[in-house]
Amino acid sequence: MPHLGVVEDTLFVPMLGRIYASERCPQILYDKKALELKNNLPSDLTEQNKQNQYTLLASASRSANMDRFVRSFLERRPDGVIVQLGCGLETAYYRCDNGRTRWYAVDLPHVIQYRRRLLPEPEREFYISGDAFGKDWIKKVCNDVPDAPVLVTAGGLFHYFEESKVIALLRMIGQFAKAEIVFDTVYKRGMTMMKKKYMEQVGHSDAQMFFYVDSAKELAAKIGWNVEAVSEEPYYRYIPKKGLKLSTKVSMAVSDQFKMVKMICLKT
Repeated sequence: MPHLGVVEDTLFVPMLGRIYASERCPQILYDKKALELKNNLPSDLTEQNKQNQYTLLASASRSANMDRFVRSFLERRPDGVIVQLGCGLETAYYRCDNGRTRWYAVDLPHVIQYRRRLLPEPEREFYISGDAFGKDWIKKVCNDVPDAPVLVTAGGLFHYFEESKVIALLRMIGQFAKAEIVFDTVYKRGMTMMKKKYMEQVGHSDAQMFFYVDSAKELAAKIGWNVEAVSEEPYYRYIPKKGLKLSTKVSMAVSDQFKMVKMICLKT
């Protein structure tokens, strides 16, 4: 297995969350491909996993939220293109593909190398090794499918980078393509909560976090380039909670009530 750094190593966290949801809470997310891959993951991950239900479902909820945006986009633009930045081991292609669109999965070379071992490239999903904050991936997409509508997803990615770097990326996307960009983020007040209740619980308290968004409209104004804030919604608004542990329901309710974590969609 290739060596993975602190940030890249978090790619296993969403996979464990999707497996847990598929086995215990399929009303939130059912991921057949993740279940197929369970026995191929490093054994110590599943054997020593000490996450609680809330942190496991926080990861699954991110995928469920992203799926909702992807499906909505493909309903409106069935010939559109999906680009997943920091794709890790995400399996959205297998959950949401409409049989027509092209998918691009972008991550660092050693992550893509590991992804290929677990998930060989399917028919219309193309892997790109490189920096999500560089220009190579969007140049390739624009060359491959010029003028196609694009949805860029960045799940669990922006937290780890400075605001200036995220804004530069969003401006770059606007320069090259008409696109929608959907990502999860925290409010400033949610940064500490995420650090304590999530990152420490999943064993990555050493991962530094920088980026937060208190207002999607204010972020759009900082970006400029006629970027528009399309939506800004509490993270657990559309997550079914029936059958969950009381402590999980309370944590989700507190997160939404005090605006800790949210989903944002921008349009360039």
